[in-house]
Amino acid sequence: MAIFDSSNPTLKEKTFEQSIAGSYQGEAMTLTGTLNKFGILMALLIASTLFAWDQFNKGSDPVPFMMVGVFGGMVMALVMMFKMSWSAFLAPAYAVLQGLFLGSISAYLNEVYPGLPMQAVALTMLVAGLMFLVYRFRIIPVTQRFRQIVIVATAALALFYLIQWVASYFGANIGSFTQESGWVGIGFSVFVIILASLNLLLNFDMIEKGAEMQAPKYMEWYSAFGLLVTLIWLYLEILRLLSKLNRR
Repeated sequence: MAIFDSSNPTLKEKTFEQSIAGSYQGEAMTLTGTLNKFGILMALLIASTLFAWDQFNKGSDPVPFMMVGVFGGMVMALVMMFKMSWSAFLAPAYAVLQGLFLGSISAYLNEVYPGLPMQAVALTMLVAGLMFLVYRFRIIPVTQRFRQIVIVATAALALFYLIQWVASYFGANIGSFTQESGWVGIGFSVFVIILASLNLLLNFDMIEKGAEMQAPKYMEWYSAFGLLVTLIWLYLEILRLLSKLNRR
């Protein structure tokens, strides 16, 4: 049974099966260790975000930071998915690169809609905290059927975004309603935020089960990285929703 399947591509059952395969011996992954690693990644992300924000306020062009953050982070993530044992070095680099992107785009939006990024940060923290409580007290049980529904929905959304992105290079405007500030566009953003929030439940469950399986110690870094990916996605979607609401 796929007890660890997560719609986050960085958090899969096979990920942990591969990490404990063979004759590995050494320290095992723990929940406390994973939480500590996540705290380090968050600190690096925040520091990098503040740096990029400060550079924007000093008049620097935000585009280079955005490009370096997006494509650099993508490279780090792809390498990590194949070389999980390198996570202790690549996960911090990923957090710094993503901070450059988040800081630049957040500072830009703050110029257009003052205070909006801070609202997005607060809402992201609130949603993440609520979803942890939902998971902790098993308000929404993470069953196999639940996993399958979230996985299929997230995969469909990812495919839609990919088609939309490719089509834009050919001048086609597919799914333009996703960027509009009408009720359809707002409804779409709410749906995506709910989906990202449900992914957190799968992530929490996967990390807990990974610790129970006594995955290698380096999986703490990899798991923390996977959780960070979901939180960044959630923040960006909340940021998009708030920008739509401000345009109305």
